[in-house]
Amino acid sequence: QRFPQTVRMVLSGQCDREAILNSVGPTHQYLSKPCDAEQLRSKIGQAFALRDLLENPVVQKVVSQLKDIPSLPALYQQILEELRSRDPSPAKVGKLIAKDMGMTAKTLQLVNSAFFGLRCHVSNPVQAANLLGLDTIRGLVLSTHIFSQIENDLLNEIDGHHLWDHSIAVSGFAKAIAGVEHARQQVIDDSLTAGLLHDIGKLILASAFSAQYKSILSVAAERKKGIWAAEREALGCTHAEIGGYLLGIWGLPHSIVEAVAWHHRPSECPATGFSPVLAVHAACFYDAQVRPSRLLGPAVMDQAYLGRVGLEAHEPLWKQTCEQMNLRKEEEHE
Repeated sequence: QRFPQTVRMVLSGQCDREAILNSVGPTHQYLSKPCDAEQLRSKIGQAFALRDLLENPVVQKVVSQLKDIPSLPALYQQILEELRSRDPSPAKVGKLIAKDMGMTAKTLQLVNSAFFGLRCHVSNPVQAANLLGLDTIRGLVLSTHIFSQIENDLLNEIDGHHLWDHSIAVSGFAKAIAGVEHARQQVIDDSLTAGLLHDIGKLILASAFSAQYKSILSVAAERKKGIWAAEREALGCTHAEIGGYLLGIWGLPHSIVEAVAWHHRPSECPATGFSPVLAVHAACFYDAQVRPSRLLGPAVMDQAYLGRVGLEAHEPLWKQTCEQMNLRKEEEHE
């Protein structure tokens, strides 16, 4: 209560699943004993570095206090029904989680914690759900109430269904672009998940700063400017940086945090060569071309960054791949 913006890490030898689940809400990261001193220094250093993303102390305070990100009501109800069924399917639960920003972020936060002792980071939400198991997912949903649903009024105010559709489309496009680049499977998975989560900051702003965010959306529409530009003007930060900050303090893989934080301005990201940052940036641009929305605003491809990493000649193939994906999807719905 006295220092709400503090990044909270638990260092414990406690291996009880129920105790861990109960700590998921108020705790940002979990480290198990014995903890290597270098690992602890690294985690603390990363937490301090993340603060550079958010210079607005009010926003930093609110984001640090978040325990969950609300989910789309229909998806939330579907996962409840599946978990309460006589024979719940882990595969079906994983696929439902993979369609939702909030559930994906929370699942990845837990599976990448030291409690599970995995030697490599997990970024695929379906894989994460399988690793956690149905008992843990059921505990998150039914006991600790870490998963919640967004209110319908708020959903309508922010054109929420379009936000979810856009996030899923960008996720698919980013994965496809990474595939075209013959990237490693980890990069493909990171691109997929970063695409799904790239606009999670909009959800944070809409739920935590509802009235102010409605005003920001109106200003952006009236002036025909990008949402992120209107956000920076009003708050001194954007949904991209807010989303990156939250996912960072939750301990999600750095490549995903980086892609979310810089998806509008890849030139300011230290990443070189092809990376999830570029995959998500390009995917965002292509989806905004075919599905314009007041929540997206004008889209711009960072040609200077493409030139810097030497991939400008690859862009036409990315565009063609995404257009073909979109065409197939439209044909399926006819």
